Amino acid sequence: MEFTRLDPLTGAVASTATAMTPADAAAIAAKAGAAQPAWGQMGPNARRAVLAKAADALLARKDAFVEAMMGEIGATAGWAMFNLTLAASMVREAAALTTQIRGEVIPSDKPGCLAMALKEPVGTILGIAPWNAPIILGVRAIATPLACGNAVILKASEICPRTHALIIEAFAEAGFPEGVVNVVTNAPADAGEIVGALIDAPAVKRINFTGSTTVGRIIAKRAAEQLKPCLLELGGKAPLLVLDDADLDEAVKAAAFGAFMNQGQICMSTERIIVVEAIADAFAEKFAAKVASMATGDPREGTTPLGAVVDIKTVNHVNALIGDATAKGATLLTGGPAESVLMQATVVDGVTEAMNLYRDESFGPVVAMIRAKDEEDAIRIANDSAYGLSSAVFTGDGARGIRVARQIKAGICHINGPTVHDEAQMPFGGVGDSGYGKFGGMQGIDSFTETRWITMETQPGHVPI
Repeated sequence: MEFTRLDPLTGAVASTATAMTPADAAAIAAKAGAAQPAWGQMGPNARRAVLAKAADALLARKDAFVEAMMGEIGATAGWAMFNLTLAASMVREAAALTTQIRGEVIPSDKPGCLAMALKEPVGTILGIAPWNAPIILGVRAIATPLACGNAVILKASEICPRTHALIIEAFAEAGFPEGVVNVVTNAPADAGEIVGALIDAPAVKRINFTGSTTVGRIIAKRAAEQLKPCLLELGGKAPLLVLDDADLDEAVKAAAFGAFMNQGQICMSTERIIVVEAIADAFAEKFAAKVASMATGDPREGTTPLGAVVDIKTVNHVNALIGDATAKGATLLTGGPAESVLMQATVVDGVTEAMNLYRDESFGPVVAMIRAKDEEDAIRIANDSAYGLSSAVFTGDGARGIRVARQIKAGICHINGPTVHDEAQMPFGGVGDSGYGKFGGMQGIDSFTETRWITMETQPGHVPI
């Protein structure tokens, strides 16, 4: 059986994919488990060579990726190409890591005992990726696990099955052994059963999930029943603090990019701009002018910085947040409610803790502007959230920036830069309701290997009995 994904803008069929059953998923997991040992025993440079080919194969599918992302999620060509470029970088970074999977010799108190800590493959890793940055997050779910010698299963999003399938096609072309790289696709109604079957599969040893906090909790509970570790990168409500000595023009640029890139549908999106009262009016004037200049249009025409949001559910959610805030006294600086997936970039000033927009993740093209009394109050507001993924602070004083950054409870903080910033080699992850564990670079090796303690006795031993 198959299921279809409709274009959010036109309603036409964007893609079709196989609607797998839980039994299909379990069989794929078993196949991955059987294939992993041979891949794990390959030398690091052999694994590196295959991963390098996968990066090239991804880039060779540029046109297909752009077409798939436009059709399935309403993305602009620019967002699709950003996805593809960073994803290829992630694969190349993973390739470079194959010779960095190192253990250590640990001094032992026991005479003649050589004690070692070794990093070894886990087995099969289940990666569950979302739709919003589909190439980046689909690749991130499998690249470093593969570099570490694991087999992988990519559980594709029901919203962008074609985009995720293209990743697997590229990896297959690169020459991974049969069964090492796998994809599972499913109809939306079957998602819970499929994910449950994959988590329960004996071959699956660890899970990484990027998506909503609500679903992350469900996955973590199911995995905990099997004593299987998870890496969870979940929701966010990223604050961008603008202090009284900030370069307002730079802060405006970063805030506009962070809030509205990909229509605000990024886990790192700037959701709260916290501005010290002394410069709030000046910032608001500059920011409103910038955002008002950012048009929304059909992504296929390629003439506007903003494209479509993913579905009408997002439209209704964002409209409700705007309506609640304005009803409780907030002011629209630009934009407003929308009637279609082509939503205007919207700025709401005077947001307070009484408003849903203050606390709830919008995951759409609206940003809350919150006025703080001073630096201390701005930090308090930044930390008044269950989430803790990305954050930013703008100040003309570098030492002050470091001091403030270290007080913000988030896994990531950028000083004088936007909240949206990702690089393949960086440790990426959050705290609180934004999840736990880290993707990226050397931290990724720790996430996708087992550390084993092995000893060897080199001289006759003495035992007490």
